[in-house]
Amino acid sequence: MKVSLRFIFLLTLWLCCVTGCRPADYRREADKVGYGIIGKAQKQAFGRTEPFTVERPADALRRKLMLNQSLPHAGPASLGTDNLKPIAHWPEKDYPARPAKSQPQAPWRKDRSLTLGLTDALQVAALNNREYQTRKEDFFRTALALDLEANQFRNLLFGDAESEFSMDYSGEKPVRGLANTGTVSWQRKLKTGALLTTGFAIDLVKLLTFDHSSSLGLYADATITIPLLRGSGRHIVTEPLTQAERDVIYSLYTFARFKRTLAVKVASEYLSVLQQLDQVQNAEDNYRSLITGTRRARRLADAGRLPQIQVDQAMQDELRARNRWIIDQQTYARRRDSFKITLGLPTDANIDLDRDELKRLAKAVVSGSGATATTQPAGATSAPAKALSADVPVKLVQPTRKGGGPLEMSDEKAVSIALDNRLDLRTALGGVFDAQRQVVVMADALRAGLTLTGAGQAGARRGLGSARMPNAHLRPEKGIYTAGLLLDLPLERTAERNAYRSSFIALERATRDLQETEDQIKLQVRDALRGLLQARESHMIQARAVNLAKRRVKSTELFLQAGRAEIRDVLEARESLVSAQNALTAALVNYRVAELELQRDMGVLEVDEKGNWREYQPEKPNQQ
Repeated sequence: MKVSLRFIFLLTLWLCCVTGCRPADYRREADKVGYGIIGKAQKQAFGRTEPFTVERPADALRRKLMLNQSLPHAGPASLGTDNLKPIAHWPEKDYPARPAKSQPQAPWRKDRSLTLGLTDALQVAALNNREYQTRKEDFFRTALALDLEANQFRNLLFGDAESEFSMDYSGEKPVRGLANTGTVSWQRKLKTGALLTTGFAIDLVKLLTFDHSSSLGLYADATITIPLLRGSGRHIVTEPLTQAERDVIYSLYTFARFKRTLAVKVASEYLSVLQQLDQVQNAEDNYRSLITGTRRARRLADAGRLPQIQVDQAMQDELRARNRWIIDQQTYARRRDSFKITLGLPTDANIDLDRDELKRLAKAVVSGSGATATTQPAGATSAPAKALSADVPVKLVQPTRKGGGPLEMSDEKAVSIALDNRLDLRTALGGVFDAQRQVVVMADALRAGLTLTGAGQAGARRGLGSARMPNAHLRPEKGIYTAGLLLDLPLERTAERNAYRSSFIALERATRDLQETEDQIKLQVRDALRGLLQARESHMIQARAVNLAKRRVKSTELFLQAGRAEIRDVLEARESLVSAQNALTAALVNYRVAELELQRDMGVLEVDEKGNWREYQPEKPNQQ
């Protein structure tokens, strides 16, 4: 029997060591739990689920560009964690998975740029933007925090085994012995506050001297603890779990809000780069025209038809045009590199943007807003068909949203939509309710504590000192059972009192935060509507200004040839044309960005996990 007991103990110890999960199993289990919690949160918050993962793609565009374009980099980490060499004692041999050695054929090389459209840029940002990945990881960690909080209310099993060899030379004869111990315990906390624990222990001790005596110990106990006053009640016991559940929803709102903000940022920077590129083209066209104009001025001067001073003026403007052209080129390169960082791509990667996006944008804005290049804007200052006397009173026409795009709605409607859809406002509203619950929890801490306890023990433990005793037996009828009440009088509650008072202060702060968030949302929406109206009016005015500037350039050049104008008139006309062209592009970009910002601020711009957006479509165009 002694041999069999030892065998059983060693077998149990071996099974406990061998059956432990590998690190990869724990990681996959954490992913499964976290994604499950996130899916439930998405369903609860938005009524739908969408794919979510914290794993970065192994074939990220950044890595492809670094390798295919042979870009310099500091080390393997520049290509991603999957390119790092595992260090000593690395827990998972195949994680992160190493990328394939054979690289797929890429449609671009170092000598050929990769052109990204606006939709492409949004998708690239969703996979490569660093802050986007950080927000996803923060969201996932919040889900794991909820799982840890919920774990307190699950069945928890604990087990350990110990084998100890001891030698005692303090007596007349040395004593040597071997003590083996195995324990298993179970714990369950109920949402009512009751805590149940049970334990079972096996001891096998054997003397290695004298008569080689041995003894088996068996021991079991059970305990129950039930709070009756302070700390009792489902709403008090489950408050940490409730808060963790709400934190997941808040984190989801924050992440969804960030996706919309990032999409608008990417679009705004994308169009800003194209706007700068358009300025480069305008500066180049102007520079070429001035070179041609300077040559023409020299020929006129050689023929005696133009003073030399006007030739010098033309040459000065040519030099200024060259300087502007160079500055605009460098500004464009700087903005493009900065935009690459926003996308999470190397700044030295050979990437271009699709210039046709501006053309498509111009068509969309013109068709969407009802504005055309020949439309007479409200309040325009150009001369009407019939000249009026200077004595006629001037009536200024205020700009209105009539004839504007579908998003140019009334302030009241836009604010109402924003208050219904803004996720940060939902978080602020939840914060007020959270603060109210904390007042209840802090008030409970002021109560007296009354706890009901119960415990039962049966059997006996064994140590080397009891090796000569007979084996123990589990006999519940001879066990020891106790029950008691523990009363904690509320005589000292200074800390709890202060915490209770602070909870009301926290509630007031949460309320003020909500009010400020609400007012800021209204301000953002109203500003976005004003920006939309201003951009549309500016686009209409600048479109007419470009036409006038082109007509002025042609007429002054003809007058110069006829000797009825000076070179300064031509130079001023060309400068006005460049300024008008740049202003027109700026107004076009501003209108589009204002549309996106308004949708973002109203909380109606939907962005999926791939970075693609779905814009808000009002039921009827505004006709105010």
